[in-house]
Amino acid sequence: MIDLSERQNELLKVIIEEYIDTAEPVGSESIERKHKLGVSPATIRNEMARLTELGFLKQPHTSAGRAPTSMGLKYYIQHLMQERELSVRDEVAVKERLWDQRFKFHQLLRDMTKSLAQMSGGLAVATTSDGDVYHSGAHAILDMPEFYDIDVTKTVLEMMDDAERLIGLFNRAVGEDPVKVLLGEDLGLQFLEPVGIVFTHYDAGQSHSGSIGVIGPNRMAYFKVVPTVRYYGNLLREMNNSW
Repeated sequence: MIDLSERQNELLKVIIEEYIDTAEPVGSESIERKHKLGVSPATIRNEMARLTELGFLKQPHTSAGRAPTSMGLKYYIQHLMQERELSVRDEVAVKERLWDQRFKFHQLLRDMTKSLAQMSGGLAVATTSDGDVYHSGAHAILDMPEFYDIDVTKTVLEMMDDAERLIGLFNRAVGEDPVKVLLGEDLGLQFLEPVGIVFTHYDAGQSHSGSIGVIGPNRMAYFKVVPTVRYYGNLLREMNNSW
């Protein structure tokens, strides 16, 4: 991985978080106006050009601003973002809502995907080793600009009905971090360049395993979604004593 300077790290973080908020390419004027980076506009433009050359940013043809690439987003997730953990209040509320279903595995996954969709604001999905797929929150992604494209939305929804493909996609992820992130080209499907998936594998009890996570735009709020998915995966494993 390329080593970035402290200034480049700060600028990349600002650009990505602005892009997450707005879904629009970020220009140097916006950065100068909103953020006190202590450098001149010319320096900002030069550093943005350098980050583009290095592959962390891209410049859409219709805009003078920059947007993060998959490489830039992964670098942000691994090195720059500050996770926002669920509050104790939220953790207790989630556990109380789900605890009574702990002896009913499939009902638990139905309720858990509904809860995860509400907490994350995305499309929550859970799979089992038996080939079952549970999902909730499809309506939420329809309000996101990335899913105004019917081909993108159709491909995601078709994936929800193809358990073998979805499970194969989850099993393709590698890395030591229990929470995995797949972006754009990682998904191996046409039209999914603007899509991201955050998920974790679970092994719960002697006969239950699978994955649970969130599908959304590649600019989803990873600082919130990653710790939320981690919590739900840990909760499933915590409940394994019931099975």
